[in-house]
Amino acid sequence: MATPRISFEFFPPQSLEASFRLWDTVQVLAPMNPNFVSVTYGAGGTTRDLTHEAVTTIQNNYGLKVAAHLTCINSTRDEILAIADKYAKAGVTDIVALRGDAPKGADGFKPVEGGFTSSIELVETLAETGKFNIRVGAYPEPHPESPDTAADVEWLKRKIDAGASSAITQFFFEAETFFRFRDACEKAGIDAPIIPGIMPITSWTGIKKFAAGCGASIPTWLDDAFTKAIRDGRTDLLSTAVCTELCSDLIDGGVEDLHFYTLNRPALTRDICHALGVTPAVSLENVA
Repeated sequence: MATPRISFEFFPPQSLEASFRLWDTVQVLAPMNPNFVSVTYGAGGTTRDLTHEAVTTIQNNYGLKVAAHLTCINSTRDEILAIADKYAKAGVTDIVALRGDAPKGADGFKPVEGGFTSSIELVETLAETGKFNIRVGAYPEPHPESPDTAADVEWLKRKIDAGASSAITQFFFEAETFFRFRDACEKAGIDAPIIPGIMPITSWTGIKKFAAGCGASIPTWLDDAFTKAIRDGRTDLLSTAVCTELCSDLIDGGVEDLHFYTLNRPALTRDICHALGVTPAVSLENVA
């Protein structure tokens, strides 16, 4: 089995305890030499300043390529472009451009006056600046607001045509789900890299809530397995095995890149990377 290129997603802290957890996560995973790491934007754009601080700190202190999430939520075009300009001046070259989730309690996405109406507009405008490598999101299973996968594939194609260079998928639980989506994208003429998003299962209850919110289907066999593992106190073992097998199946199917949603809990992601043959880089200083 080939060793994959890996990348990690972190989210910005909103408390002192969460801050310690983020920096612990970065310290544990940075030695894995990720291709890049990304830092999310809170729902409704609630962590804009915290995201910027986390992005610049990780880039400056750890030497990692950082892709900053940027969304259309609760900001005008001028405000979003000002944020992008700040990133460019800080040396950030990668952006994950997303429409973003509506704030809690809102009835779906509604652009603010003077704001971007879609992720496609955001991608087009960022591409026109010529300052960024733009990544976008992709849905191997229908987005909650989408009628079907065909519509999601068409929307992804429009984002790639608008200037995005690659896509990162929402998480899923079976390799075949990704392969079907990849085949549909190829048939539609999408030739940009599509990176599978991998969610290590740190909490089965939490993951089921995430899945319900983003449209990821849960196989019956997996739910049954975790029900038994919770009863027997073996959830960590099952989580490692299930996620490692998923990644192995993807690699066997030709996948070269994996993007891990760490939830700022590094141990499980680290163990899975080790199982896939991704080991920490050892410097000559450490050897001496």
